[in-house]
Amino acid sequence: MTYLDHNAGTPLHPEVAEFLAAAYRRETAGNPSSVHGPGRAARARLDGARARVARILGRAPREVLFTASGSEACAMAVLGVGRGAALVTSAIEHPCVLLAAERRGSPVVQVRPAADGRVEPAAMEAAMGGAGLCALQAANNETGVVQPSDEVARMARARGVTSFVDAVQAPARLPPESEADVVAYSAHKFGGPAGVGILAVRRGLPLQPLVPGHQEGGLRGGTPAVVLCEAAALALELAERSRGSEGPRVATLRDRFERTLCEARPWVRVHGAGAVRLGNTSNVCFPGADAETLLMALDLEGFAVSVGAACASGTMRPSPVLLAMGVSERDARGSIRISFGRDTTEADVTALLQTLDRVLERVVDRVL
Repeated sequence: MTYLDHNAGTPLHPEVAEFLAAAYRRETAGNPSSVHGPGRAARARLDGARARVARILGRAPREVLFTASGSEACAMAVLGVGRGAALVTSAIEHPCVLLAAERRGSPVVQVRPAADGRVEPAAMEAAMGGAGLCALQAANNETGVVQPSDEVARMARARGVTSFVDAVQAPARLPPESEADVVAYSAHKFGGPAGVGILAVRRGLPLQPLVPGHQEGGLRGGTPAVVLCEAAALALELAERSRGSEGPRVATLRDRFERTLCEARPWVRVHGAGAVRLGNTSNVCFPGADAETLLMALDLEGFAVSVGAACASGTMRPSPVLLAMGVSERDARGSIRISFGRDTTEADVTALLQTLDRVLERVVDRVL
């Protein structure tokens, strides 16, 4: 299977896999909250992982919290900051952000993106009046369009509004977020294990915990998974170390894929092609095709890609992200996301293009 769904989750980095195997073999009992020797040892390891993450993110260690996922980190930000005041966000945020917004119990303003998928900073600023929190992702998980999150965070600070950035798609692809008050990450998006997320919170910012407890400075109850936190720190270091070389390499593969595909089939469209995008992401519309059928056909041919839509009770619904960009429902239903990664090769791109040649003849009803 050729895996081309890195925006959904990246394979474990080999060094992280080796670390986990060794760490679990030698793992001993020890709760980081205990005062005995094993507890102190576990606490030292947890503090070490926190310091490593903080160094990469340009934060103080006390500003870094570990969570069980990126979704939990996002929910903590949305539900724990500025409660009672309005939330300004975009219409293309990850579902975990938008679903958490529904539970805030305060007005929520969703700013729609332009046709290229980019949210205009001026539109976000215009909606900030009376807001307690402003949330804008670093890059969209479906289209890869990079958002002006730093600029919007500066605007929010000037207005006294707390800013939150879902930066889950950023590591290894974009520099660490530097302007926002609260930033969320997820280890399995950058070569780490699933089951651990990171929330960076500006010192002194009031944050209400989702789960009460004394751990994580009183901001998140529950015993931390020390080994997973250490693995997340290692994965983040590796991702940042490779960003300057791996990012351009993958972007070259993505650009070759899109160029070759569109030259052969001018009717194919790439969503967000006119905007700055993550170098690994390609969201392609095949008019006349059914995305779910295309996905299954590619899966049978040995390629793992995804659709920009959610599946509920066996019924596909068009991607809210694409609809918010003004894409028709028909074209949204004919779009798939291909996200390249660390293990993608030139041969993989060539094979994918050849396979699409065969598959499209079977699944495209008509070309517009």
